[in-house]
Amino acid sequence: MSDKTKFELEFVIQSSPQMLYQYLATPSGLSEWFADDVNSRGEKFSFIWDGSEEEAKMLKRKSDEFIKFAWEESEDDSYFEMKIIVDEITKDVSLFITDFAEEDEVEEAKMLWANQVSDLKQVLGSK
Repeated sequence: MSDKTKFELEFVIQSSPQMLYQYLATPSGLSEWFADDVNSRGEKFSFIWDGSEEEAKMLKRKSDEFIKFAWEESEDDSYFEMKIIVDEITKDVSLFITDFAEEDEVEEAKMLWANQVSDLKQVLGSK
């Protein structure tokens, strides 16, 4: 087993935390930007891209704040988390992504997240 590298990204999103959370934590919301299709049964989520399916378990969530998943086939402690942070002064809403990738795949993973969050912003009507 190789150790994966943890990385974090931050994206400013023009949306209310409540609306943004619906796109992070519901199958219908996730299928609009994260995957081609998403199904869930309890804490188990199925993400479908180009006909291939990946299973993830929802580890934790707090309404309007964050959701944390772990891929089923992952043999380490890696996870991915989407956290909503609201700046107390400016009230700007940011989406904090924490994820793990093999060291030589971190930049590619960051670009993938940037593309997916760009799709999310489009769905939300955010700039």
